[in-house]
Amino acid sequence: MDFTVIAHAVEVDHGVKRVSMRFIKKYAAPERQRLSAELCHEISRELEKLGLITLPRRLPTSENEYVFVLSKDGPLGQAVALASKLAALDQYGENRMPWLFDNHPGIKERLLS
Repeated sequence: MDFTVIAHAVEVDHGVKRVSMRFIKKYAAPERQRLSAELCHEISRELEKLGLITLPRRLPTSENEYVFVLSKDGPLGQAVALASKLAALDQYGENRMPWLFDNHPGIKERLLS
């Protein structure tokens, strides 16, 4: 898997790029018919090695879906990483600020990896 093209696109677009899963699959496994959950998890790990994270955190298996690829060290990437940690704490009943997710319904599922 060579995601340097995606990493460069994120860098050029100041830390955020919206890409289709079809585009990601083209660089991950062009010979495969479909994206599996296991392949999507492997893609996430490879992107993380390049200093990138995705939103939603768990990549969809549909090639018709779009995701945001973010620079992990950028302000937006750091905010998503922090929000993901809060979502995980909320899932375990340990979130000290539960009203955050009350004000933003639906975001928690996108943040959990």
